[in-house]
Amino acid sequence: IMKAFLLTLLAQLCSASLVPEREKDPEYWRQQAQETLRDALRLQHLNQNVAKNLILFLGDGMGVSTVTAARILKGQLQHRKGEESLLEMDKFPYVALAKTYNTNAQVPDSAGTATAYLCGVKANEGTVGVSASVTRDRCNTTKGQEVTSILRWAKDEGKAVGIVTTTRVTHATPSAAYAHSANRDWYSDGEMPLDALEGGCKDIARQLVENIPDIEVILGGGRKYMFPRNTSDVEYPQEERHRGTRLDGKDLVQAWHDTKPAGKVAKYVWHRRELLALNLSRVDFLLGLFEPGDMVYELDRNNETDPSLSEMVAVAIRMLQKNPRGFFLLVEGGRIDHGHHEGKAKQALHEAVELDRAVGLAGRLTSPHDTLSVVTADHSHVFTFGGYTPRGNPIFGLAPMQSDVDRKPFTSILYGNGPGYKIVGGERENVSAVDFAHANYQAQAAVPLRQETHGGEDVAVFARGPMAHLLHGVHEQNYIPHAMAYAACIGTNRAHCSSAARPAATASLLPVLLLLLLLLC
Repeated sequence: IMKAFLLTLLAQLCSASLVPEREKDPEYWRQQAQETLRDALRLQHLNQNVAKNLILFLGDGMGVSTVTAARILKGQLQHRKGEESLLEMDKFPYVALAKTYNTNAQVPDSAGTATAYLCGVKANEGTVGVSASVTRDRCNTTKGQEVTSILRWAKDEGKAVGIVTTTRVTHATPSAAYAHSANRDWYSDGEMPLDALEGGCKDIARQLVENIPDIEVILGGGRKYMFPRNTSDVEYPQEERHRGTRLDGKDLVQAWHDTKPAGKVAKYVWHRRELLALNLSRVDFLLGLFEPGDMVYELDRNNETDPSLSEMVAVAIRMLQKNPRGFFLLVEGGRIDHGHHEGKAKQALHEAVELDRAVGLAGRLTSPHDTLSVVTADHSHVFTFGGYTPRGNPIFGLAPMQSDVDRKPFTSILYGNGPGYKIVGGERENVSAVDFAHANYQAQAAVPLRQETHGGEDVAVFARGPMAHLLHGVHEQNYIPHAMAYAACIGTNRAHCSSAARPAATASLLPVLLLLLLLLC
């Protein structure tokens, strides 16, 4: 009995110390709520400006549980408890939910979803930039079923456009902005089956260079898909897996240069130092490919050779801002998804924090007066954290209790399935015997799989800037680019753009006009 009493007393003492002093005062919470209320009331004055600029931030695999865990991680990296922290995306005034299913899949993939939030049309899993009439792998179903993206709509209106990603620039998310393919994996012709090549289908890298040749900024990974098979990589000349993959003998970096108009300056870079040394005022087109495949996880990144996502975004925005008609920029934190697939929550969450850092940087380089910024995800993952953890518990730490079934400790972070399923001596692995805080620790999973799977629940959509209020409630995912295009007066729905000001802007002048009439009378 004495032992139980002492343990209870210790728990109460620890619990009391977990609560910040100011939070014990009810007035703290009342004032915080009133401040939030004042901010909400200010939103009654809608920003109905025309969006000169559009930025779409896509956290691949960044479901709501990932957003929450990344928020806590961000706070803990700043030596705070974490739960009370704010991500940059948390500061956006409008939030919606997007339904992520593909036309043929309840739990979607990144290709069909990319077609939805970039092209405005839901599609089958594994396909990019085509309608749901296209069957995955069937080249002969593609012709006439191509759908264009908001990047193309912006370019057609004379805006500058750009793509920044931490994956290959030919990966599912970026490829839906410019390509039309029955298979997301056809990165180069070296990955395509013979029937697709004979059927006239083009690989995605070739489409990057040929379909919209005047994309001003392309930054990410994926060098090897641009060069002939067995071409040594410039950074890893001894590594066979990084050699070129193309069968057609094309040097697509040279082809990219050749498509540019006379008198325009096109720069290709593969090193961080080259990127940051550019005089952007003298560059018209920029292609940066910093790794043969995907870029390296942020935690493992060589900051001498590879730029961070934030650094790439800063360069992209400064390049695109030179166009007086504005710009569209797609920014993908693509390796959140990869971290989760590998069961490596620490990698995934640090990728999410870096994406959020890029959101904040973009906010400082632009204005919500004329820039509509949207942050969302393509899908979720079967990632969770729980276990009645106390306030300020390290996000990668243990739950405060042992299992009451197998009497072993467990981490707060767990996966529904994945490579973290481990049985030792016929029982669940004892996590106290492993380094669960390691960057590559694979969190325990309920079902063994080589790769953890996506989750099927809705994802958040955060919006700020002109017409951001159009993103509200629960939407089909393909609604997103239609709302963004409406805000920017691009695409097909432009009846409201016949004059420089929207109708609501005229309405706001009515009180002034009435006053003038009274004075004249």
